[in-house]
Order: sequence, then C-alpha cells, then structure tokens
Amino acid sequence: MSETTSTKKSFLDRFLDFIEKAGNKLPDPAMLFLMLMLLTWIMSAILSPIDFGAIDPRSGAELRVQNLLTGTQFANFLANMTGVFINFPPLGVVLLAMLGVGVAEHSGFINAGLKFLLGITPKMLLTPILTLVAIVSHTAADAGYVLVIPLGGVIFYAAGRHPLAGIAAAFAGVSGGFSANFIPSSIDPLIQSFTQSAAQILDSDITLNPLNNIFFTGLSSIVVVGVVWFLTDRVIEPRLNKNVTVDENLEDIPKMETLNTREKKAFWLAFVTMFFCMILLVLWAIPNDSALRDSDGEITSIGAPLMKSIVPLIFVLFWIPGVVYGFLSGTYKSAQDMVQSMSKAMGSMAYYIVMAFFCALFIDAFGKSNIGALTALKGADILKAMELPAQITIVGIVVLTAFVNLLVGSASAKWALISPIFVPMLMQLEISPDLTQAAYRVGDSVSNIITPLLPYFPLIVVFCQRYVKSTGIGTLVSIMLPYSLVLLVIWTLFLLLYWTLGIPLGLQSTYEYYMNFPQ
Repeated sequence: MSETTSTKKSFLDRFLDFIEKAGNKLPDPAMLFLMLMLLTWIMSAILSPIDFGAIDPRSGAELRVQNLLTGTQFANFLANMTGVFINFPPLGVVLLAMLGVGVAEHSGFINAGLKFLLGITPKMLLTPILTLVAIVSHTAADAGYVLVIPLGGVIFYAAGRHPLAGIAAAFAGVSGGFSANFIPSSIDPLIQSFTQSAAQILDSDITLNPLNNIFFTGLSSIVVVGVVWFLTDRVIEPRLNKNVTVDENLEDIPKMETLNTREKKAFWLAFVTMFFCMILLVLWAIPNDSALRDSDGEITSIGAPLMKSIVPLIFVLFWIPGVVYGFLSGTYKSAQDMVQSMSKAMGSMAYYIVMAFFCALFIDAFGKSNIGALTALKGADILKAMELPAQITIVGIVVLTAFVNLLVGSASAKWALISPIFVPMLMQLEISPDLTQAAYRVGDSVSNIITPLLPYFPLIVVFCQRYVKSTGIGTLVSIMLPYSLVLLVIWTLFLLLYWTLGIPLGLQSTYEYYMNFPQ
C-alpha cells in the first residue's frame, strides 16, 4: 500500500488495523489460553501472601488469592483435568447442537430455508432482521451462539454480502445485546434473585419482581438493533469489503442455486414436520402440571426442565426435518449418508475442541485463583469511596461492570460479588435496586464481544475461519470493538434518559425509589 493511500485512512481504520495486527501477532488461540493459564498460576503464587482485606459477600469469608502452584493444587489440577474439560459448559452445548444442525445443513434443508428467507426479505432489511432474531435467541439460553451466529455468515454470504459482517451482526445481537430482550428469559429471575438479596441487607421486607427490568430491556432491543444495523452497513461491512477478502472455493457453504420441484416439495414437507414437532412441544408445555415445568409450575425459570432441554431440543428440531429433507430430496440415499453428515459436522469442530480444552483449563484456574473476584470487589470499593453524584455513579457502574466482564464472564457470578456493595449504596441515595440492576446489565452486555475469555469466543473465531482462514483473535476483536464502544455510550445514555423521564423499568416491586430522580 502506498503512503498516499495509507494517509487517506480514517483514524478509526488506522486504529482498528492496529488492533487487528497486534491481536493477530498473538500466538494461536489455543496456545494463548495455555499461556494465560501459566500466567494465572504465577500471579496466584505472587499475590497469595498479600492480605487485600476483602470479604466475599457470597460466603462472608475472607477473600484471598489462592496459590495454584502448591503441590496440593497441582495434584488437584491433574486429577480434575478430565472433568474440567468434559464439564466445560459450551463444549456439550456446541457439539450436541451441531450434530442436529449438521444434518440440517448437509442435507440441504438449511440451504432451502435460506433461499426462501432471502426471497421474502429485502436486502436492506437483512441486518436488522438478523439482529432481532439474535436478540430473541436469548430466550433459548445459549442457542444463539451455536445457531444464529453461524447462520448470520451463511445468510450474508448467500446474499452476496461479506459473511464476516453477518457473523459480526449476529454476534453483536446475541452477546453484545445480551440484556436487550422483550421476551422474558431465565436470566431475568436469576439476576433479580441476587439483587433482592443485596437489597434486603437494608430492608428485609423488600421483594423485587423477576421482570423488574422487562420494559427497559424490551425498549433496549430497539436501541441495539439500530446501533448494530448502522454500524454493520455503514462501518463494518465497507471496511471488511476493502480489507478482508473471502477465501475462494469454500467448502460446505450452502450455494444459492434455484430449487427444483422435488427440492421444493421436500423443503415444505420437512418444514411442516418441524412445525408439527414444535406444536407438540407447545401442547406438552401448556398444562400446569406439565413435566416441562418446575415444581412451582414455572416454565421459564432456570430450573425448569424445558429451559434445561433447549440444546437437546435444537438437536431434535433440526435433526428430524434435516433427515426428512435429505431422504425426500434425494440428498440421502441411506442412513449412512445421514451419519456422514453428522461426522462432517463434528469434523468441522475439531479445532474448536482443541481450543476449548485449553480455554476450559484457563477459565477454571482463573476462577479458582480469585483474581477476577478480587478485581470486581476492589473496583466496586473504589467507586463507592469516590462518593460521586448519583448519575455519575450509575455511569461508573456500567463502565466498571464492562471492564470486570473482560475478566469474569459469568453474569450471575459478577453480580453475586458486587451487588451487595452497589445495591445498598444506591438505595441510600434513593435509587431503586431495579435501576442499579439495569445499569449492571448494560455493562455486562457491551464488552462480551471483545473478550477472548467469553467461553464462546473461540467458537466465533472458528465460524469466521470458514470464510477467511487467516482470521485470528485480533481480526475478530477489531471487527467487534466498534460495536462494543458505541453500545457502551449509546446504551448508557439511553438508560440515563429513561431514568430522567421516569419511565417504569419493569413490573413493579414492593420497594420503589425509582421515581425519585436525584436533582
């Protein structure tokens, strides 16, 4: 590239180029996680003698850094290595879902469905519709990561657009907009339970509604869709078209040839089969004593069998119509062809499995070291000690949470640590626990898409490598960084405006400070 051409680059382009180059100079992601694990071991040994004076609000015990380099800890590491890997949450989710999705993809069912979708969706609305679907996928736990994000790449590629832009838009909706949803999900009562416990430190009679943020998260969906739509079409995709070339002769990517009569008939019969299976599921779930509900009759609680069965249901609801389409269209001649589809799906996950092994070991070591937990607690203590105005404190909670989210991925684990500090503190400023929780949820969402510590981050890299084999962590971070920064600013401003206007955040709780906006 000539000097004249390079000087025409905007500051954003030069900055993102720097992030991409720096990130891609890092070792292979699998080796990076191994190095981070070793660094965690070393830091744990250095920091373990230090008394930070921190009390774990979850247990009331002193919180110290755990030395992972002792003989006992290393013996436990070896003894538990198999279990840590096998029980790594995303591993089973990804592999089981991909078995079903693989059949639907290689049989041609997904290809046929995409042709139908592209036929009725205006090209200009592809990004907002994909983002909206990604946001709604939160209702089905982690389904969006293994289903919507890869389909985002396939849909954009089929429409003649850059596939990484489709993956980015879907990733931003699924993970960057994690707290934006107008449909209740299992995360709502989970987060609310920690908020209520923290609020009861000051008022033992307080009761919060599990949907105490539902109005705010619902309207936030519009904000997230708008931001992702603008950035994808006006910033991200033009930059990708200019700087990132899609590989030639891609394998296993659906082509958009016209369906023949037999394929059309096979698709509609497979779709009707899928729809019939969903109707049966709904009919099974409707009765109050359904086996899909928890002991209290709730169907969306985190303990409800239906919520625990989301990934197996994805497998079934894609495997069955995939098999039907495969045999009716002639793609499958025998059951062996169907098994081969599942084998191909697992083969494409080989690199992810290797990365998941080292990622699982690192995340387990980092959690046991308590370094992330101490960072969260000390950050909250510093923010509390600053005694800032209420509005600035709300912004501080968002920013602190976004930073801590780079180190501690679990939404519930972070909130369990810092809610006992923030919720009572802001209640004394006449700010409701509902609002404090909303601020936390904004911060918890916006930095998901730029941290390699997100358990699904390696999987997104693998999805990108289907189209651009040179994709590395730096490439993905540079693509997602504009989404993260803009969502951080716009979503925080939206929260402050929402608060200023006095709009209810969600269904009413027994303790309302929310309407008393501090002047």
